Amino acid sequence: MNIVEKISTELEIKTWQAEAVIKLIDEGNTIPFIARYRKEATGAMHDDVLRRFDERLRYLRNLEERKTTILASIEEQGKLTDELRKEIEEAETAVRLEDIYRPYKPKRRTRGMIARERGLEPLAVYIFTGKGKDPVPVEAAKYVSAENEVPDVQTAIAGAEDIIAETLSDSAELREWIRRKTYREGSIVSAAKTKQQAEERSVYDNYYDYSESLKSIPGHRILALNRGEKEKILNVRLEAPDEEILQYMEKRLGTDKHPQTSEYLKAACAYAYKRLIAPSIETELRNELSDKAEDGAIVLFRENLRQLLMQPPITGKTVLGWDPAFRTGCKIAVVDPTGKVLDTTVVFPTAPQNRVEEAMRTIEALIRKHKVDIISLGNGTASRESEQIIASYIKKDSLPIQYIIVNEAGASVYSASELATEEFPNFDVGQRSAVSMARRLQDPLAELVKIDPKSIGVGQYQHDMNQSKLSEQLTSVVEDCVNSVGVDVNTASYSLLSCVSGINKTIAKNIVAYREQNGAFTSRKELLKVSKLGPKAYEQCAGFLRIRDGKEALDATSVHPESYAAAKELLKLSGYKEEDIKNGNSSRLAAKLKEAEKDITALAERMNVGVYTLKDIINELMKPGRDPREDVPAPVLRSDVLDFDDLKADMELQGTVRNIVDFGAFVDIGVHQDGLVHISQLSERFIKHPLDAVHLGDVVRVRVLSVDKERKKIALTMKGVPQK
Repeated sequence: MNIVEKISTELEIKTWQAEAVIKLIDEGNTIPFIARYRKEATGAMHDDVLRRFDERLRYLRNLEERKTTILASIEEQGKLTDELRKEIEEAETAVRLEDIYRPYKPKRRTRGMIARERGLEPLAVYIFTGKGKDPVPVEAAKYVSAENEVPDVQTAIAGAEDIIAETLSDSAELREWIRRKTYREGSIVSAAKTKQQAEERSVYDNYYDYSESLKSIPGHRILALNRGEKEKILNVRLEAPDEEILQYMEKRLGTDKHPQTSEYLKAACAYAYKRLIAPSIETELRNELSDKAEDGAIVLFRENLRQLLMQPPITGKTVLGWDPAFRTGCKIAVVDPTGKVLDTTVVFPTAPQNRVEEAMRTIEALIRKHKVDIISLGNGTASRESEQIIASYIKKDSLPIQYIIVNEAGASVYSASELATEEFPNFDVGQRSAVSMARRLQDPLAELVKIDPKSIGVGQYQHDMNQSKLSEQLTSVVEDCVNSVGVDVNTASYSLLSCVSGINKTIAKNIVAYREQNGAFTSRKELLKVSKLGPKAYEQCAGFLRIRDGKEALDATSVHPESYAAAKELLKLSGYKEEDIKNGNSSRLAAKLKEAEKDITALAERMNVGVYTLKDIINELMKPGRDPREDVPAPVLRSDVLDFDDLKADMELQGTVRNIVDFGAFVDIGVHQDGLVHISQLSERFIKHPLDAVHLGDVVRVRVLSVDKERKKIALTMKGVPQK
């Protein structure tokens, strides 16, 4: 297989692009670095395409390695023919490859093997060809032998049928036909495992008597069925067009042409299909559907996580983080605009103590003492009760302060982690969690990178997936987000630094250690003094690390050191100096650079630099050190709260999209319980997926369709509701 041509076709890219990317990957370059700083080589391929490219390259290379192993195994058996070699070399999927290898794969002793050992293969051939003169029982009598453990005619015939059945089962072409037939015309069926469960209400109500076509069932329902089966609530199976499949197998064997052996061939077909082929095809198809569903869910999780991490930071504000709880009290932490912890305490406004007045006197004192701008409230246990207390307090005392609900998923994991212990050795778990609530608002990206992405909880069925695949995909999202924003090398945590291109955990710790021993970095070049950060790592990371107020003005931008000469020449041509970048005098420079863009090809040739690189330099110099998160809508701040009982049909409300799943979007409308906008209610136009209409963090207007108070469910719509 030509891997370059294969990937080029699949990703719809040019052959030269594929060759360039493979070369760059093999040289040890990271995807963020290739996407940002090697655009000339790749034709400006997007990082998402590069990630898919990298994943596909690994799959195809593993497939080629497996082919080599299989060819060696068959050759060792003395069974490798030119035709078989060609078939193996042309296999494009692992499933097809294993189907071809099946007859030659070492197996545990099977019924067919035992029958061959007993000398029954000639009888199988006799039945299979159907050309013998004698009836099958007469021929079978010749094979009755106590020595060969064939005591009677029936045993001889059964053994011959086993051989025929296994031969059918090992046919790659037949298995492929049955697999396609089952997928196209089969169904997945589920039922409650017991009669008692069928009478009980649960999240699996819809699946107690359920059937859906295999080729059209959406991924989220596959994952729901898998979970119900795993929890021993559902029985799940496939229904295939068995009769048609058996008829095809019988016709393939020519049972109608050999009446003398027809009944034995039909028996062999039935055994081959029901006992050998159908169960493995069912397993394969369910695995395939599950893998596809997982891949879809991971893509959704990736996109949700990306949008969550890229939420705009609330800069320049002093924040009071509130980690709500009942019995153990609400943990409070006040954090200044730089993230430094100013104060911590515990208050008990919620049940069972209900010391509301005392708690709010403490909160008011902290607000006045530290000039707090915003309260950042976690959305976990006791959040609704805490929100009502905060809202009534703001309303009663007319305080010029607002609050916001932040997703506290993963906070407990972080606060009990070794990293949190190192960061706050003198704080308990609750205090660390309250600090995290505040910092999640100030800079979501910097705080959330400290947490295992799987624990952040945006998406669907994340605990039911292949965890290594999920971790790999989510880690790549974190890396892409961190590198697109850039990292201040003098203030970033070890966790944030370890997400930068070319920097592993060891180098990240060494950067922090160097900073602590020698003071702030004054130039990017100084990074080369860090232990284990060699020239290759420097090449990969330098452009993503920022140094504010350093010796070199361009160190505060995303311009890579390898392009400093071009950037300085561009400034000179425009009549500006590097100091203009430091002083923020870039508005008039932007106009000059816009003029330069009109003939960018000629300018690039003159400066001996690529057009893509020059465009990136121009964009960066127009807005030096710009944060891409500035383009995202700011979160909604509140000063009042709705009660669930206040909700009525047709009410119009403003809310924030908190989670997106395959079947819709969950919107926080300020009643603690998120409402669901089903995919059919997201847009006036037809959309294939909720991401076509909304994104995580979007501020949207919705109308209430219905409220189910018993089940705490809110149905919302965006249809017919004007959006700002």
